[in-house]
Amino acid sequence: MLENCTSAKERWGGVSDIIDRWLQERQQLLVNYCALSDNPDGDQAPAQLQRICEILVDYVSAGHFEVYDQLVKEGQEFGDKSGLKEAASLFENIDNTTEFALDFNDKYLATDDLDSLVRDLSRLGEVLASRFEAEDRIIEVLHYAHQDKLPG
Repeated sequence: MLENCTSAKERWGGVSDIIDRWLQERQQLLVNYCALSDNPDGDQAPAQLQRICEILVDYVSAGHFEVYDQLVKEGQEFGDKSGLKEAASLFENIDNTTEFALDFNDKYLATDDLDSLVRDLSRLGEVLASRFEAEDRIIEVLHYAHQDKLPG
């Protein structure tokens, strides 16, 4: 998608748009997560849980198959060895959170048993907080760090 852009500004400005859309999806995930966490026994819980699972899988997939690739390409193009090294370490943390997120999704798409939902939501919240912190740092070191190098 971005490979056809002619200037660095066009190319990496497009990454900003991808990141912005992805972070909006993160916000949707958090809004739905908080709504369900506030009332896990409510009548809307099954529908809210399904919506969380859908957004969660979409969010995780977009990160792995779109956003991270573009960030790494940007770091490579700018020759940012230290940023790429730090990002590699952060990706290990993200991979661990991906496994939990996908397991959460698989569990709650396959069951109507919500007995452990409160405990699992609490753990999911911790996992997401860790993931978001790592993702934010990757964006910082592989994208925002290069903005001053783009032509005006």
